[in-house]
Amino acid sequence: MKFVIDKEQTLLEALITMNPDSSKNTLRGWVEKGRALVNGRPLLRCNDLVLKGDKLSLGNRVSFINDEIKVIYEDKHLIVIDKPEGLLSVSTDYSDDSNVHRILKNRFNKKVFPVHRLDRETSGVMVFAYSELAKEHLKKLFYHHEITREYIAIVEGHLQKKKGTWESHLKEDPTYRVKSDPLGKLAITHYEVISESRHLTTLRVTLETGRKNQIRVHCSEAGNPIVGDKKYGSTRNSLGRMGLHAQKLGFVHPETGKKMLFESFSSITQ
Repeated sequence: MKFVIDKEQTLLEALITMNPDSSKNTLRGWVEKGRALVNGRPLLRCNDLVLKGDKLSLGNRVSFINDEIKVIYEDKHLIVIDKPEGLLSVSTDYSDDSNVHRILKNRFNKKVFPVHRLDRETSGVMVFAYSELAKEHLKKLFYHHEITREYIAIVEGHLQKKKGTWESHLKEDPTYRVKSDPLGKLAITHYEVISESRHLTTLRVTLETGRKNQIRVHCSEAGNPIVGDKKYGSTRNSLGRMGLHAQKLGFVHPETGKKMLFESFSSITQ
């Protein structure tokens, strides 16, 4: 059912009108789980404004693992999830904290293969393989840069060019810090300014390659570190987290050959 907004109001007020028999707590839960869709896109805060003429609808019930990992898509070959900020993708040599890979393995006591990673501080869409076919297929796509990867980054300051490309060779030093180095691996990052405020800029960032910390390093070396990223020079933390979110992930399915594109809507704003 679609409900057409008749006047400017908050999302919660509109949901109350649309669902008068539901409690406010229930409605807030729908919003938090991304089920409240305005013009087809989820709004994630009850006090967000909706405008006259907007179309409000209720999305399908969302599946969560351990009440923290949202399942975007799943079949016998792979699972696409929305990773929350603050959770490791996989265990590391220097940390064995709770991580997405372990949570997925424990879910059905089955094999789960990591094929890429997001930094602990980064939220957003990522894929894991369930089958050998999917693992080899996805690793090949990542290796040949045949994966669509789009991020939202909130950085300090303003950029002179509103659209451009950062290109350098990146190498990790013994302290796990990545920086440009002629002996490193080629890294190419495309960016476009979406919006600006007094002190911050929101970027749409597309990866052509996928090196460790690539977006964080390129933003920092351009003089615009990502908000909340102390490791790479940020002096602001107005978001209470690092301002980087993996928004889109697209690839060809290993069995069907169908092009698939998944999106995770970020709640980070300037």
